[in-house]
Amino acid sequence: MEDLGPVAWPPEPIRTERLVLRESDARDRGAFIELLASPEVHTYLGGPRPRGELERELPEVPERWPGSFVVDLDGSMVGQILLRRATGRSRPAAVGKAELGYLFLPRAWGFGYAGEACAAALGWLDGVLPGEPVVLATQTANLGSMRLAVKLGFSEVERFEAWGAEQWLGMRSPLTPS
Repeated sequence: MEDLGPVAWPPEPIRTERLVLRESDARDRGAFIELLASPEVHTYLGGPRPRGELERELPEVPERWPGSFVVDLDGSMVGQILLRRATGRSRPAAVGKAELGYLFLPRAWGFGYAGEACAAALGWLDGVLPGEPVVLATQTANLGSMRLAVKLGFSEVERFEAWGAEQWLGMRSPLTPS
């Protein structure tokens, strides 16, 4: 994955009805460790990383690079949105396109935060890179992620086998700039 190119970073925080998408800071380190070490979060992502390893290796201000948004609810991190450029390690249909990814702490599941945050991030992307197609990949077994992809306007491009499971690649057609 690589960054999105000539996009000014960091943007002003993006505010939704309940959330703020912002750049990470030092107060988010504990939440990042919790997110990356969570077996529930990583059920469809190859498994969690060991907490001790994360404690040692994670910088004081984690995940601070263009395209990485902390999802903040009432002053605390509850998730992360990732917008990056898909590279040669991705499926051929995805290479060169913007790719959406997201992770949320289990305590934030079931409240619509992922949909709200992803929609806000996609709206931001539409403003800075008008006409940009966006891809999203998920395991077909991850029913919640599949439902969210459809709700966000992604349509199936292909299914493929990877990491011992069936994967789904969807694309959101670019909005026509007005």
